[in-house]
Amino acid sequence: MERHIEAVAAVSASVRHFYERKEAFRIYHGSTNSTRTLAFEQKKMVDTSDLSHVVKIDWEANTVLVEPNVPMDRLVEATLPKLVPPVVMEFPGITVGGGFAGTAGESSSFRHGFFDRTVNWIEIVLANGDVVRASKTERPELFHGAAGTFGTLGVLTLLELQLIPAKEYVQLTYFPVNSLPGAIQRLEKLSRDTSIDYVDGILFAANRGVVITGRLTNLLSLPKDTLIQRFSRGRDPWFYLHAEELCTKFATPIIEAVPLVDYLFRYDRGAFWTGRYAFRYFITPFNRFTRWALDYFMHTRVMYHALHESGQARRYIIQDLALPFPSAQEFIEYIDKALGLYPLWLCPLRQHEHHQVSLHPHSASATITGGMLLNVGVWGPGSTSQQKFVQTNRDIEKKVRELSGMKWLYAHAYYTEEEFWSIYNRKWYEELRIKYHATSLPSVFDKVRVHSDAPVKASGWIYRIWPLSGLRGVAMAILGSNYIIASERPRHHAAGVLFFALGLLVAVFGLVWLRLQH
Repeated sequence: MERHIEAVAAVSASVRHFYERKEAFRIYHGSTNSTRTLAFEQKKMVDTSDLSHVVKIDWEANTVLVEPNVPMDRLVEATLPKLVPPVVMEFPGITVGGGFAGTAGESSSFRHGFFDRTVNWIEIVLANGDVVRASKTERPELFHGAAGTFGTLGVLTLLELQLIPAKEYVQLTYFPVNSLPGAIQRLEKLSRDTSIDYVDGILFAANRGVVITGRLTNLLSLPKDTLIQRFSRGRDPWFYLHAEELCTKFATPIIEAVPLVDYLFRYDRGAFWTGRYAFRYFITPFNRFTRWALDYFMHTRVMYHALHESGQARRYIIQDLALPFPSAQEFIEYIDKALGLYPLWLCPLRQHEHHQVSLHPHSASATITGGMLLNVGVWGPGSTSQQKFVQTNRDIEKKVRELSGMKWLYAHAYYTEEEFWSIYNRKWYEELRIKYHATSLPSVFDKVRVHSDAPVKASGWIYRIWPLSGLRGVAMAILGSNYIIASERPRHHAAGVLFFALGLLVAVFGLVWLRLQH
């Protein structure tokens, strides 16, 4: 704990320095799972990347003290085999602080709500350098306000999380569905079932999908003939492909067991299904052999790094939209007609009890279904025309508002400032900013909006030639460059990366060819 206190003191001193000089700053965490383009100036940031430790686990109280930059896989590793967080984000690199300060929900969120609902209290450095604690009973408005406002009220330095008893496996039941109404109705029904621990769904097409439930269990409790399925190894199938294959073969529910960690991070390999677009981009066969051969590149940590370095993040639609169940069908039908983009992810979410003053997705209409929303994940390539790409995203945002839904702000946001504050409670937010001395920090709108007219990071002409932009992303991910801190790189660096990338392309295709021969 002494190390933590010293680290927080350094952060506090840095923040106070900016406050006294009346200079704005941004918080550098060391990594991101946001798809928004980020670039920080080193002289205008507070570095919290060292706050990356699990401080203490209370095995009796079922709680853990954890610093904000601890990723999900390290948190789960620390708490298992006895305990596990109630909500674990599906990508192992998502951090505790990112889950709290952003918006994070998963297949257990129909029971537990968004990730921040599992937090007992936080330690935060206010924008004037003061270090305070906030919880439901101590500075409750700061505690609720800091969740989902993307670090615009202060610098998060410590959290106490709730934990629940863990078990070895998750028993999955795959329910094939053959219609959109059928998928929504089954998800709504299952979200009221208190005997299950996890539920989500995938639509492979308008008339074909699967709803998946999970129950925590131990090996001895499983029927003897239960198949054990894994998803974390290079030779294992990607989860969505496995689910699709099962639903193609069987018309009735299928049961299997998955080791707990494999289940929690089941979407890591392939980043749900978006990794498939990388194969398409590089005109590479998409089969079990190529997925095995290129497995290193298909984990989300590497994919996010490559995505940012390549500039490709600005060419893909990355939207999570939460809607009341009664209007979810109309929205999905709109996506089907406007984009024809599949698969789509469906995940029930229990909305925040303080939703009236939250920046998390919420809807007054959700009271009809017991405070439950249905999240729709829309992820895939957009138009190559920047103008059409922006308009498509704005049309999605407009349709969601028309249907009383709300988008997640981790993703691309194309609202004007007037539109943004017509959706969110500006008066509540700005009063919090004044009370806690945070007006010198960037606002949440400043942080989440997309500058649609800004140049792509890989702006040199050479990177606009296929496939150099993508190769640059892969090469920089392997070289381990820092894609968040803006810095001037010498010209020879870019040339070196280019030659490295071309060599990489040859090596990768050679590797795939050799493995295919065996």
